[in-house]
Amino acid sequence: MKFFKAIQKTEAEPPEAESAGGIAVQNANEKQNGDYSESILNKRDLKIGAPSLPANGANKSAIDSINIAIESYDSIETSSAPMNLGAGLNGLREFTVESDRVNPHLVAITQPTSAFSEEYRNLRTQIIHSGQRKVLRSIVIASVGPGEGKSVTALNLSWLLAQTVGIRTLLIDGDLRIPSLANYLGFEAEKGLSQVLAGELPFKDSIIKLQPAGLFLLPGGEARNDVAELLSGPKLNEILAEARKLFDYVIIDAPPLGVFTDASVLINDADGAVLVVRADHTRYKDIERTLENLPREKMIGVVLNQSEDFLLGDSYYNYPYAKTY
Repeated sequence: MKFFKAIQKTEAEPPEAESAGGIAVQNANEKQNGDYSESILNKRDLKIGAPSLPANGANKSAIDSINIAIESYDSIETSSAPMNLGAGLNGLREFTVESDRVNPHLVAITQPTSAFSEEYRNLRTQIIHSGQRKVLRSIVIASVGPGEGKSVTALNLSWLLAQTVGIRTLLIDGDLRIPSLANYLGFEAEKGLSQVLAGELPFKDSIIKLQPAGLFLLPGGEARNDVAELLSGPKLNEILAEARKLFDYVIIDAPPLGVFTDASVLINDADGAVLVVRADHTRYKDIERTLENLPREKMIGVVLNQSEDFLLGDSYYNYPYAKTY
């Protein structure tokens, strides 16, 4: 199959100079000709295999960390100081996120100085750099199937984007069949996107500001079965248009592409998409088929989750936070 042949081809080629860090994100537009799935996935850093842990087995709760090969970007500064919200976002509900109550895989919150969090910062850098080349205001985080880490990726990425100076970020729970983002963060949200799409609630009244990062969340709200019909209507475009006016980045956690059509609808209406695949879990043929069915111009890249190559290189131990491991 094409995906497997692409991996074999890269293994047969001479190794290139290694880049710093670990997340395997390949720009979908780098290859102008040839097979689309090979264009995204043909990277030496991208490997499918069982996840590994440090020798001492520490931080097992964070094994859903992603593996990204990316250049470092030291000029990004972060801050948890209150932002100037403007007239459009005053008076929103607020919720203070407590690190001991959130899902432990949210390492941007539970282990902000860890190497795992640093890899999510690398992903944030890639997203920001991609946004400098083309318009990327709304980005869908999708996966082939369930349990591949897309929601964890969306939450960690959004939390760190919100901490970036000058960037206002909205995270939308677009998995309306099984809304989960609020639960990951340690609270319940009965109202959200499903009520907004149904015309039962105004868009701004559904947004919650999460402290201390300053991230804005639009929860999924009530679970529904008529999701495809709701997303296919004109209301979704209206919501995204309003969100683009108020926020610099809109990150959308989508349902699995291989199970429902909901994610495809969201990708078509968004500016771009990132596909999360899980090592030793996602089947090659499913990855290839999914990529072939996605619009090439919308794909930012692929994130490999739970790679067999553990991300901590020797260089990390030169930093003070390495002692936490």
